[in-house]
Amino acid sequence: MAERLTDSGIPVKPVYRPDDIAGWSYEAALGDPGEFPFARGIYPTMYRGRLWTMRQYGGYATAEESNRRYRYLLEQGQTGLSVAFDLPTQLGYDADHPLTEGEVGRVGVSICSVEDMRQLLDGIPLDRVSTSMTINATAAILLALYVVAAEEQGVPPEKLSGTTQNDILKEYVARGTYVYPPRPSLRLVTDSIAFCAAHLPRWNPISISGYHLREAGCTAAQELAFTFANAITYTTATLDAGLEIDAFAPRLSFFFACHNNLFEEIAKFRAARRIWARLARDRFGAKDPNSWKLRFHTQTAGSTLAAQQPQNNVVRVTLQALAAVLGGAQSLHCNALDEALALPTEATAQLALRTQQVIAYESGVPDSADPLAGSYLVERFTDELEGRTEELLAEIEQIGGGLVAVESGYYARRIEESAYVYQRAVESGDKTIVGVNRFQTAAGGESAPMKILKVDPAVRERQIRRLEQLRRSRDGGRVTAALDRLRAAAAATENVLPPLLECARARATVGEMAGAMRTVFGEYRG
Repeated sequence: MAERLTDSGIPVKPVYRPDDIAGWSYEAALGDPGEFPFARGIYPTMYRGRLWTMRQYGGYATAEESNRRYRYLLEQGQTGLSVAFDLPTQLGYDADHPLTEGEVGRVGVSICSVEDMRQLLDGIPLDRVSTSMTINATAAILLALYVVAAEEQGVPPEKLSGTTQNDILKEYVARGTYVYPPRPSLRLVTDSIAFCAAHLPRWNPISISGYHLREAGCTAAQELAFTFANAITYTTATLDAGLEIDAFAPRLSFFFACHNNLFEEIAKFRAARRIWARLARDRFGAKDPNSWKLRFHTQTAGSTLAAQQPQNNVVRVTLQALAAVLGGAQSLHCNALDEALALPTEATAQLALRTQQVIAYESGVPDSADPLAGSYLVERFTDELEGRTEELLAEIEQIGGGLVAVESGYYARRIEESAYVYQRAVESGDKTIVGVNRFQTAAGGESAPMKILKVDPAVRERQIRRLEQLRRSRDGGRVTAALDRLRAAAAATENVLPPLLECARARATVGEMAGAMRTVFGEYRG
């Protein structure tokens, strides 16, 4: 009989017995939920006490259109916002910059100033709804806009809850939406962490993200190792900046992908909690148990969605969402069935949300904390993934850590190797993708073409008109002074968040703020 392997190459036995976890200690490996090392979950009752946050990712076109989608999803039972920004916003360009033609509002919402941010959040009670923002190179700028928009809504910073992704290291490897070179970019991250520790106690200033590394092609073990190597880099840099570990570690958050191999993914999340608990306590000396708890968001895997027979994606997403919940995620996004084709429509976004709600309210899965604990297979997979992750972490440490792994191309090489192996398996038929390389529908047998969401190309012109109106109505002298102060802070060692807030209040644009820092930090060309 041919050997069977998980997607990370872990051998799968026909049957598992107690001797597969021989020498295994319940107390050392697991403990109860809410107890170190938190393999079984970070809260004693897990979802019996509170369900995970249902945080559907979305945003497109203008702030007004995205606001309508957010309010619709909140009315349908979504419990947190997750904002997708367009490429110009992610790269620090205003909608009227020549390089933005054809990109404004296409893969996310266009935000050029605090006026757009105010419109995006109109009618949403920011003291009660948490907001996650998928933004990295310009994260400090968008956080400043969010704080000022909330302030003008009457909500003070200490009442805001949410997350800025702000994980710049993975951008140089997996996504490409970087602006500045790695080292000044790392400084912007530590400035954000320090500012939030002092002024936004309920805000997660970073979401250290394995998701995009996994989407680029790495294995589950590599996803954990590369994420934790980056986490070590951010933590060390923040400590070097003068903060105490327990002042910021409780607000560090993580973001993982969830793929189709159900038990491997469940084990991955359990191993992740165990690894971080030991890193925080034993390596960094954290004393606060909240610093030891790995809190993470999960998104079902976009790379597993297929354009062929897209209805099959509903099944894939359901399996992945189930693995995330059985693995103990704190928040979850389910992809829509049409996301291999376009941005989700209102109907498919609703179905993705309903997928979470059916698991939450009909499956019985949330009724017991960590229902798979003690499974010989799951515990063996958890140990295997932890061991492989520790080996990779030691390798990364040997070459100089996460920053060197980015700059030297180590991450990129390892991910390319894994992606190549996976793709070869699909092309050879060793790996079955239903509807793609097996069980295809005969020509003409596909269902009727799906209705897909199309973004109006006139979005850019509307945004340009808004910018023109903004520039006519604001105090130009105040804007110039605020931008000068931002440049001075960036050139010195001063935290850039206070001058960014000043710029936002003066109605400086995203492009102007990013441009001011470009003159100091330069641009990274890759």
